[in-house]
Amino acid sequence: MTYSSKPCGNYGPPILNRRDMLQRAGQGFGLAALASLIGEDQARAATSGAVGTVKPNTKAKAKSVIMLFMGGGPSQVDTWDPKQELAKLHGQDVPESIAETVPRIARSPLHNLFASPFKFQKYGNCGMECSELFHHTAGRADDICLIRSMKHNSPIHAPAEYISLTGSGVGNRPSLGAWVTYGLGSINRNLPSFVVFTSDGTGRPPGWSSGFLPARHQGTVVNSSGVPNLEMPAGYTLEKRQHQLDLLSDLNEQHLARHGGNSELEARIRAYELAFGMQMSAPEAFDLSQETADTKKLYGLERDTSREFGTHCLLARRLVERGVRFIQLRNGNWDAHGKLAENHKARAASTDQPIAAMLTDLKRRGLLDETLVVWTAEFGRTPTAQGNGEGAGRDHSPSAYCTWLAGGGVRGGQIIGQSDPVGYAAIERPVSPNNLHATLLHALGIDQHDLFFEFHNRRELPTVTATEMIPEVFG
Repeated sequence: MTYSSKPCGNYGPPILNRRDMLQRAGQGFGLAALASLIGEDQARAATSGAVGTVKPNTKAKAKSVIMLFMGGGPSQVDTWDPKQELAKLHGQDVPESIAETVPRIARSPLHNLFASPFKFQKYGNCGMECSELFHHTAGRADDICLIRSMKHNSPIHAPAEYISLTGSGVGNRPSLGAWVTYGLGSINRNLPSFVVFTSDGTGRPPGWSSGFLPARHQGTVVNSSGVPNLEMPAGYTLEKRQHQLDLLSDLNEQHLARHGGNSELEARIRAYELAFGMQMSAPEAFDLSQETADTKKLYGLERDTSREFGTHCLLARRLVERGVRFIQLRNGNWDAHGKLAENHKARAASTDQPIAAMLTDLKRRGLLDETLVVWTAEFGRTPTAQGNGEGAGRDHSPSAYCTWLAGGGVRGGQIIGQSDPVGYAAIERPVSPNNLHATLLHALGIDQHDLFFEFHNRRELPTVTATEMIPEVFG
């Protein structure tokens, strides 16, 4: 398959300017729905052409990705990376033998080690150790490939999130989901190929932006009930709506033909077509009345603590069934500078059962093998304490944190990498977010070198600079 975009031309006096076009669209479509689809604040018009070729890979198992992003930074030593030395050294300084291996960016503070308040035990036939916080998810340990040596160099939330989701801390590059949809296209033309759910009001738009790729590849932000403002206005019939769209399409195509390639205008034309298709398909996809009571209970929908994220996980499974390529589920407020025990208990209570349910549900429906599920965050936290007693928390630390993968050809029941004895820094098989991105693309049958976009006379790759994937993930 070949993907290309034309250079933007000189624009001159428009036949139909943006304000007129939006006003007309708003009369019949719901302006808020279109803003969600296009995200015009983040859309970028490409300034140069691109040609990227994706070679067919019949060995690729994954067709879709579900990325579970825990915004704020869960503590690795309280979740997926147990450290017995923390209990022995509680309240002491980090031993010099360990401190000298800690990157300078994470060297302060190196005192007041904080033992985890949570118990760990082994799960599955593989004996993977995990905190009691994720006892439901850990029950799927034999399906999980756990990476305990994730690392990068930014301890600040925004750039760290951009590194984790775009490969660069600047925040102006395409997100991984945008690259996937650019490279592979859509399976279901009546649903977005890249969907984003946010919990607790979290999320930074660069995390689902199309960056310099054509604007149509950015994520569509939805909520538990579906795409906002998608309902047909009172008094409209499908026939009337089709006539309206035909007129808008004719006007936009005339404008596009006169002024040359325009990524944003092309995306808006596609948005009209997509939104009309979604009015037919999205209500059914988001209709949970079709699910059994047992399924809803499995996902924790009867509990206030897990209802929102459980709904998102269940909808993710339904969207995967309907051919959505990339789904990003965001859960925030893991930023526990104080009261870590209270914070992490609450966050885990909202996510643990739904995530385990989704893995179980995908597997029993035969979908896990073709769906790559990834749990990650922007960074981890220090093994030292901020504060003392029940109010103690942990600071940001990008020097060692955890990510896990399941499904999509992944060999479960294994652990990759290792952090030092107290969990400060990755010391064995360090893995960057860029390595992770190359691995996800590989699972989808995409070689990072075969998918590119020429922008400002530079050949841009989805991994920013070519990097190695993690072959151990697949056995």
